[in-house]
Amino acid sequence: MKDLFLKRKQAFRKECVGYLRYVLNDHFVLFLLVLLGFLAYQYSQLLQHFPENHWSILLFVGITSVLLLLWGGIATYMEAPDKLFLLVGEEEIKLHLKRQTGVSLVFWLFVQNLFLLLFAPLFLAMGYGLPVFLVYVLLLGVGKYFLFRQKASKFFTETGLDWDYVISQESKRKQVLLRFFALFTQVKGISNSVKRRAYLDFILKAVQKVPGKIWQNLYLRSYLRNGDLFALSLRLLLLSILAQVFIEQAWIATAVVVLFNYLLLFQLLALYHAFDYQYLTQLFPLDEGQKEKGLQAVVRGLTSFVLFVELIVGLVTFQEKLPLLALLGAGLVLLVLYLPYQVKRQMQD
Repeated sequence: MKDLFLKRKQAFRKECVGYLRYVLNDHFVLFLLVLLGFLAYQYSQLLQHFPENHWSILLFVGITSVLLLLWGGIATYMEAPDKLFLLVGEEEIKLHLKRQTGVSLVFWLFVQNLFLLLFAPLFLAMGYGLPVFLVYVLLLGVGKYFLFRQKASKFFTETGLDWDYVISQESKRKQVLLRFFALFTQVKGISNSVKRRAYLDFILKAVQKVPGKIWQNLYLRSYLRNGDLFALSLRLLLLSILAQVFIEQAWIATAVVVLFNYLLLFQLLALYHAFDYQYLTQLFPLDEGQKEKGLQAVVRGLTSFVLFVELIVGLVTFQEKLPLLALLGAGLVLLVLYLPYQVKRQMQD
């Protein structure tokens, strides 16, 4: 049994490492270095000019502490067929789950404490001293322990192991990681949900229901009813707006916004394969280029709307307006050059 789960763990880690090389490409690493340098500089400036009123700092530390406390899950490496083929070994599975709970707890405690160390200068600057900081770290560690115990208790029922719950939780854990990698490259094994959003039907009326715009209608409908892609677009737009509002350096904020726009456009390209399962679409009496044109029209329209919102926010928040021209120029490059290039690659694949 141990060998089985060890092989699954190694296979999933190998898959993640394979995707990681696409994430940590030269451009993204350079962006991260610039961003980390900017954050380090801002942190040093905060410590040198520490505010007399500590409530804002305490609020930030409190919110971040709660997020760190809730961050993390138990890696069980369970799969759907296990509830049938491993049913006879339920007792061994229980031992495996308890062991994995301990391993996951140690890992996430390490990650949590690593981030908490960054708060040590804040505690010293507020005059609380090192002992208070250590008690704070200890309390969060105890909280993480009880939280993991509570998560692990849901794996079991009065009659035995809750197979469906364990398998669903592991599937959700893997999907979170895979969706992160999907921001940078094409990822296999991602499951999507469909949600009916009747309040968005008025957007569909903007596209005429004529033979020449069949693919445009299909792609727009798919986007509006995609449970993950639609929500991801809103999150990226929200992050872009927050970057424009809270990052004082307009050029740094613009660079962050351009990165989010790139990630959004890359994700929208996944719409190209939204109807691959439907063989009837291959019978459409349409030119081969209609599918490509329909995808480009939808992606260009959505990205242009996002860019328009960001420019409006930038006009209000940026003191210097030159970064807005850079944002507009980068957006045009993505729409005019990058989008057609990637669509052609999708067709070749």
